[in-house]
Amino acid sequence: MITEFGRVFIFFIVGVVFTAGGLIFAWLIRPSRAYPGKLTTYECGEDPVGSPWVKFNIRFYVIALIFLVFEVETVFLFPWALAFQKLGMFAFVEMLIFLAILFVGYGYVWMKGDLDWDMPAPTIPVVRSSAVAAAAREEARV
Repeated sequence: MITEFGRVFIFFIVGVVFTAGGLIFAWLIRPSRAYPGKLTTYECGEDPVGSPWVKFNIRFYVIALIFLVFEVETVFLFPWALAFQKLGMFAFVEMLIFLAILFVGYGYVWMKGDLDWDMPAPTIPVVRSSAVAAAAREEARV
């Protein structure tokens, strides 16, 4: 008699055999005619030019991370909406708190300017020492 773990193990072994078998079979029947065009990096139909170690703008990653955070958080709304009738008023208040926190985060990201693609250059204030400020006042008097 096979236990539940035995059935899972057999299912795992069958999956590994099918995967490995498919890869080995494809490796055996594939044509192997390499030429320089085939061995180059594929760049969406474009010829690769320059170094592959190009520095990307950090905004790509920031926008992607912000999207990921808010997308994952909104996924929690779907199961809540399905079970809303059974959960009652407690779940409603809990979801309002969740949405308030979500909108505070969204407002913070918006006010910080991370959702803008063209970010303005930061202005750095100039601080003068008292001796330099006194000399500037003397020059202004003369």
